[in-house]
Amino acid sequence: MADYVPKPEHKFTFGLWTVGSVGRDPFGAPTREPLSPADLVYLLGEVGAYGVNFHDNDLIPIDATPAERKQIITDFRKALENTGLVVPMATTNLFYDPVFKDGAFTANDPRVRAYAFQKTLHAIDLGVELGAKIYVFWGGREGTETDAAKDPVTAIKRTREAMNYFCEYAIDQGYDIKFALEAKPNEPRGDIYNATTGHMLAFIETLDHSEMVGVNPEVAHEHMAGLNFTHGVAQALDAGKLFHIDLNDQAFGRYDQDFRFAMVNIKSAFFLVKLLEDYGYNGSRHFDAHAFRTEDYDGVRDFARGCMRSYLILKEKAEQFRQDREIQALLAEINQDDGAMDQFFGDFTKEKASALKAHPFDRVALAGRGLKYEKLDQLVIELLLGVR
Repeated sequence: MADYVPKPEHKFTFGLWTVGSVGRDPFGAPTREPLSPADLVYLLGEVGAYGVNFHDNDLIPIDATPAERKQIITDFRKALENTGLVVPMATTNLFYDPVFKDGAFTANDPRVRAYAFQKTLHAIDLGVELGAKIYVFWGGREGTETDAAKDPVTAIKRTREAMNYFCEYAIDQGYDIKFALEAKPNEPRGDIYNATTGHMLAFIETLDHSEMVGVNPEVAHEHMAGLNFTHGVAQALDAGKLFHIDLNDQAFGRYDQDFRFAMVNIKSAFFLVKLLEDYGYNGSRHFDAHAFRTEDYDGVRDFARGCMRSYLILKEKAEQFRQDREIQALLAEINQDDGAMDQFFGDFTKEKASALKAHPFDRVALAGRGLKYEKLDQLVIELLLGVR
């Protein structure tokens, strides 16, 4: 039995906004006093995290003076040095301040769009200064409550203009950084543009520097829409576009809950971890979640440890799945292939198509074969319940 202790090679990261959540919600005031960014780094060092990520204003308040900015960065750097934590990812807060009430890159007011560009350029500089190699874009306000207010085609064009601009800026500055786009269907806007990972993957292919841009899918955002998150991640992996990932949990169809990883949907979390490990995903495992509002900072530490521990437990379960003789024998039976059909697959040729069209298939016999998926799924349940 493993001890489930996080190690640097696991690349477990948290955002300042995650462990720094003060327990505020739409119906209630904060339940925890805020900690400084440096103090949050020390907290993450205590629980064994690998890295810390931030929005620009998580680290430096939007109205900070130059002197305040300098002191915050000095204290933050010192905390990183003392704990050994790194900064793998950074992002821009383009959703909290009232100026972004109608969006940032898609706002109808060109002055707001220009300010959003300016804020993002400064934030990219800050991220690179502190070591970030991935820069995430979440368009939390890039949407609308009424389609009378915005032309969606214009919104797409404005978003494309922004991403092309930032790619060119990074190239011009010589930055070693890639961009990752994060999708969400709704909340805080009534509808958010590029609502799913699939939308984002299609959009990326229209960019001038698509090689620099990938996705940052989040469990809760896809579960809000009732989608299978593992399938979205698989699409991103297959496209070579999984640059970053946000792990948390979420009851299907609810508001954005940001629960501790694997808290709600253990089976879904298992198949997600298995997919990431099977395909050798080498990026950060970022936990974009929050401790319950009921907790003090000891509870926040419990929350952070729980996220990492659950991932490692499920990683062990994935290895058990691969080593389980009955499961593997059943999979071999389900996927049996005597090679007889190989002649019809692969690259198209006229001869191959003609042979396939002429081949006799016993449709009734094929349909009558039981696939034993019930048994296989039950074996997975028993593995997860600890009886295998």
